[in-house]
Amino acid sequence: MKAESDERDGVAQSATGTPATGDVTQDATTERPLGSRAPAYIKARRPLHISWQVGVFLIGLAVVVVGIIMLPLPGPGWFVIFAGMAIWATEFVWAQLVLRWTKRKVTEAAQRALDPKVRRRNIILTTAGLIIAGALIAVYVWKFGIVMPWKIDR
Repeated sequence: MKAESDERDGVAQSATGTPATGDVTQDATTERPLGSRAPAYIKARRPLHISWQVGVFLIGLAVVVVGIIMLPLPGPGWFVIFAGMAIWATEFVWAQLVLRWTKRKVTEAAQRALDPKVRRRNIILTTAGLIIAGALIAVYVWKFGIVMPWKIDR
């Protein structure tokens, strides 16, 4: 029974994308184990556990849908979508794996952004973009002048 459990743990760890060669950047013991986080008395009763999972899924779905609606509208759309994913991750392994992958990618992006060469390149590109935008605005104002929208004569 223990060997079967170890195999499942190995599959779960390989599914998270951690290297199998021992070049692990994070300690595997710091991550929470995959699986349901429902209380023990709910897990012990299958119909109650299924209804618990359905409830968690519906609440997570509602939060994700609100986040998707917020993407084109004012509001923290992506934050709400990830909050819905976190709700799903309390019960579903697939959501836990998605969140772990997302956290890993965000951490990698943050580390890359702090690299001095990347920062220097980003500053140069931003400065060049602002100079070009300023030049285009100056040419437009020189050619057409500044006319306020409420003073347009037809």
